[in-house]
Amino acid sequence: MKILVTGATGFLGKTLCLRLTEAGHTVIGLGSRDADLTNSQSLRQYNQSKFERIYHLAAWTQAGDFCLSHPGEQWLINQKLNTTVLSWWQECQFQAKLISIGTSCSYAPDLDTCEENYLNGSPIESLFAYAMTKRMLYVGLQAIHQQFGGSYLYVVPSTLYGPGYHTDDRQLHFIFDLIRKILRGKYYGEPVVLWGDGEQTRELIYLDDFIHSLLALSERGESDIVNIGTGDARSIKSFAQKICEIVKYPFEDIQFDQSKYVGARSKFLNIERLKLHSPSLRFTELDEGLSRTIDWFEQYMPWKKSETLIAR
Repeated sequence: MKILVTGATGFLGKTLCLRLTEAGHTVIGLGSRDADLTNSQSLRQYNQSKFERIYHLAAWTQAGDFCLSHPGEQWLINQKLNTTVLSWWQECQFQAKLISIGTSCSYAPDLDTCEENYLNGSPIESLFAYAMTKRMLYVGLQAIHQQFGGSYLYVVPSTLYGPGYHTDDRQLHFIFDLIRKILRGKYYGEPVVLWGDGEQTRELIYLDDFIHSLLALSERGESDIVNIGTGDARSIKSFAQKICEIVKYPFEDIQFDQSKYVGARSKFLNIERLKLHSPSLRFTELDEGLSRTIDWFEQYMPWKKSETLIAR
């Protein structure tokens, strides 16, 4: 099968391209250097190929409080990215199934996170612009399907974790930020200060588990929206305690700064529809997934090469 992937240099994209290639598919993976998706003509260079699948992962965003400072840019840039991909799909590659990635941020905090509610209510204010661009991506898929036909799948992930996360200067998703801060506390004696009171809840899904579910749904899901998560939400404190146990850092040394931005108080997905598609779901145990992630993080932390470790 010939497959095109946007956002191929990201955390999910790199591993997805690898898994697809290992399965024998011909994969063209695009990062921003390969195709500037803000340019509506950027994908025309691939018109000579006929793809059977298109995975649209590309998005302009970062974790943490990034959305607070860039709402206008997020709206403009992400709308351009999505319109470029949807237009090219409908005009030039309509034989392909288009699989797009949403965000759990699009769910209203006062509603159940079942797929029927994806377009209902209002996302939290601090993430509103980005969340609405993801809603508009889903609306675009529905509208094109309604008028022209075509096959699509829209999946909404919970927070992904596992080895291979970026180690550049971008803000980190919460679990990697926890790992980084606790490891720096262990190795360098830095204060470990976590944002919020620690009672906000989050859901994790191991990267390989997500990709396994995504590929299975790509075969079966037709013009549908499906959440992909574990359905298991835990507090930031409980994640921090787990990490402390694994790396042998005293949890009681952690400080919580309630003045800092925490985003949504609770983020986890209703996965009843996913269970209908995949009744024999199995997920990597949290202890195992965190241990693998921490092992990788310790090995590839760029700051370990230039800073002096302390005995602890």
